[in-house]
Amino acid sequence: MDATVRRSANYKPSIWSDEYIQSLHSVYGERRFLERAEKLKGEVTVMLENTDDPLNQIELVDVLQRLGICYHFTDHVDEILKNICVLVGGDQWNIDNLHAAALRFRLLRQHGYDISPEVFRSFMDQTGNFRTTLCDDVKGLLSLYEASYLSVEGESILDTAKVFATHHLKQKLKQNTNQNLVEEISHALEVPYHCRMLRLETRWFIDAYERRRDMDPLLLELAKLDFNIVQKMYQDELKELSRWHTNTRLAEKLKFARNRLVECFLWAVGITFEPCHRYCRIMLVKFGVLVTIIDDIYDVYGTLDELKLFTDAVDRWDVSALKLLPDYMKICFLALYNTVNETAYDVLGDQGFNIIPHSTNRWAELCKKYMVEAQWYHSGYKPSLKEFLGNGWVSVAGPLFLVHAYFSMTNPLKDEPLEDLQKHPEIVKWTSLVCRLADDLGTSSDELKRGDSPKSIQCYMHDTGCCEEDSRSFIKNLIESTWKKINKDILMNHDYSKDFIKASINFARISQCMYQYGDGHGIPDRESKARILALLIEPIPLS
Repeated sequence: MDATVRRSANYKPSIWSDEYIQSLHSVYGERRFLERAEKLKGEVTVMLENTDDPLNQIELVDVLQRLGICYHFTDHVDEILKNICVLVGGDQWNIDNLHAAALRFRLLRQHGYDISPEVFRSFMDQTGNFRTTLCDDVKGLLSLYEASYLSVEGESILDTAKVFATHHLKQKLKQNTNQNLVEEISHALEVPYHCRMLRLETRWFIDAYERRRDMDPLLLELAKLDFNIVQKMYQDELKELSRWHTNTRLAEKLKFARNRLVECFLWAVGITFEPCHRYCRIMLVKFGVLVTIIDDIYDVYGTLDELKLFTDAVDRWDVSALKLLPDYMKICFLALYNTVNETAYDVLGDQGFNIIPHSTNRWAELCKKYMVEAQWYHSGYKPSLKEFLGNGWVSVAGPLFLVHAYFSMTNPLKDEPLEDLQKHPEIVKWTSLVCRLADDLGTSSDELKRGDSPKSIQCYMHDTGCCEEDSRSFIKNLIESTWKKINKDILMNHDYSKDFIKASINFARISQCMYQYGDGHGIPDRESKARILALLIEPIPLS
């Protein structure tokens, strides 16, 4: 009998049973809906081909993006943006419309075009401030605000634009009685579009777009139909994953750990929502379940001696290490060992490439970072913020998730890019850092109550002697400055695919989403429940 005194985090059980998940039913896999969606896609393609005016083109691209259906028209959108970039480079589209200039800037930057913020100089006065005549242009202010979040370090024009647009949009909130406009401004000020989880933004925007006077019924119908069809695909994936999870018996055998299968699926949809990345989502959810359990072993349940044994077992990747582990760790290690090897078998079958060394390196690295934090806790050591973040951007598991996303999104796999990926490219480092900081903002209060080691907020307080409010403000500013580094990386030429770059950026987005109102991963009955219902369970009424 185990007489070891163990800590408990008193995690709540999952609110999503396998019985409930298997009972989900959607009609949107039926042929009539699929055929109607194909017909509508054809009509939108014609619309894209027949739209000639540059402003109309970029407004159409923006609406397609926000409605979540842009992925159907990638070639047409790429061609439009390439032509727009040529117009800008040749000074063939000089704009005196703030909305048009800002929307053009944002779209081009989002898609990797290094357009200069000097395009906004014509909207500024001789003192370097934006002209006061722009204060009543709400549409222009919203577009300028959104564009300012695509800035990189040193772009003072965009810093000025952000302050100007934010101030005047807040003023409009106080003055405006138009409920739709108030909602649109409030939504933007809460989190800018560039930092939002794409699929959740789609769900919100479909409702907002339906209320707009310039709404196009064709685009709205396709967006609703596509959302429901994709949701049906998600439900099928979730059923498969729930069967896998039930068969592992992890929730039954390791009751001390969080059972967060459905929340992990929300993470996976946040990283890559497109139907073609089904296998990527399946893999990420399985690994997310395992990361959550292992995190709880290191944070709460395991003794220091046990953690050393587990870290060594993962580092050696040898089942013979099982005999040294306590029973609960044997269950966890075998689940990890089998899942990683099964994933590697799938990739080997598809591509003839052995990912086991690359995969196991990431798992060993993660466990070693967890071990550092466990040693800090058990010794009472208080790291500096620099020391904490140097460990924490890896212990948040971003590098592990993204290298596995790379395996499923890249064909053919080659040794050289994977070797570079093992060294943690900047895009992985910065998006993981956003996750680390967002996680700490959302969870540090709960974790400190149960006696966990300090997080970034407490480390900065210890470094500077400041209060918690000031530390939180500093961490929020650090997130904003890290986004500037991400934006810079978007503009660089990469050896990695566009899909992988998007997945990396989306990792930062879903991180901020999950921890926006607290611990959206660990506490299942907060905002995450409403989001899961909206994205995965409840279809949008078509009429």
